[in-house]
Amino acid sequence: MAEGHTREDYMRRALRLAAKGAGWVNPNPQVGCVIVKDGRVVGEGWHTAFGQLHAEREALAACTESPAGATAYVTLEPCCHQGKTPPCTEGLIEAGIARVVVGAPDPNPLVAGKGVAQLRAAGIEVEEGVLVQDCQALNRAWFHFIQTGRPYVMAKFAQTLDGRIGLRVGESCWLTGEEARTRTHADRARFAAIAVGVNTVLVDDPLLTCRAPGRVKQPLRVVVDSCLRIPLDAQVVRTVDAAPLLVATTFYAPEEKRTALQEAGATVVVLPDCEGQVDLEALLDHLGEQGIDSLIVEGGPALHAAFFAKGLVNGVQAYVAPRVFGAGAADAPTPGSVGCLPLEDPQAAPRIAFERITQLGEDVLMEGQVK
Repeated sequence: MAEGHTREDYMRRALRLAAKGAGWVNPNPQVGCVIVKDGRVVGEGWHTAFGQLHAEREALAACTESPAGATAYVTLEPCCHQGKTPPCTEGLIEAGIARVVVGAPDPNPLVAGKGVAQLRAAGIEVEEGVLVQDCQALNRAWFHFIQTGRPYVMAKFAQTLDGRIGLRVGESCWLTGEEARTRTHADRARFAAIAVGVNTVLVDDPLLTCRAPGRVKQPLRVVVDSCLRIPLDAQVVRTVDAAPLLVATTFYAPEEKRTALQEAGATVVVLPDCEGQVDLEALLDHLGEQGIDSLIVEGGPALHAAFFAKGLVNGVQAYVAPRVFGAGAADAPTPGSVGCLPLEDPQAAPRIAFERITQLGEDVLMEGQVK
């Protein structure tokens, strides 16, 4: 290993490569690979898109000289099964790789230690667990998806310092600045789907598309609407050619409205209801079956509350604007970012383990995981 370059350095380089696949590889994990020979990087690659070569084979194909005897640094345990592409373990063995340094183990039952075992059986030295926490954090959504069959759910909301999202119920209000909005679109590019309740569509008429610079993959837009109140001229309906739309409803919805939405190009899925509302667990099961591994829930307050009440939120992004709206009038309270939760004990409230606090212009983004 070259002086000044450690195994952690090469793994960090592999992690940076892996992150380039964000939004394109779903429902596969983001993976990067760096191949080092005699202290020199001779090849590197990442999983660029679902259905394309995995990182190891991309790196081998990019080698500027024979990789025989080299070390491969891989952020995730190499796969050992035939999928849309051939097994990466076979590629590493055939190339004569002498050593493989692995970041995180693969929990997929098709791999789960079998990849490492196959490499060792072929005489390749394997070192595991290098920057394992960083490698797992990169693919947090995928790890959740592969282990539960449901998408990882991120609750995202923008609010004032005192937790308000507007001055009056049913009135749209833009709280955050340009830097926060830019970050929002960058995250939409990483997630497979974005969800709102029908009230958000009625009040804000949002596009829910990713408008980040460059080429991006549009997330699946999901509207939770138990009675199909969504207008046919809503922006999300009129733009189905630009980004896919799924409307989740119940048997209470009028059949003629279902037909009209489908004719407009939307996918309408009828799910079981829970007290007259779309059963959110059934929705997550359906999305998981469709290969949706990650979901941003952008509101409104009622949908956020429903996800929290069912214990279905995994992570939180709270954008806080430097304003205070107060409680409003007694007969017209200002709305909060999360609606009513059935709590009698403060200790029973969802708790967040914050991981990062980022300044974005005048706003602050607080990110964490639900305990």
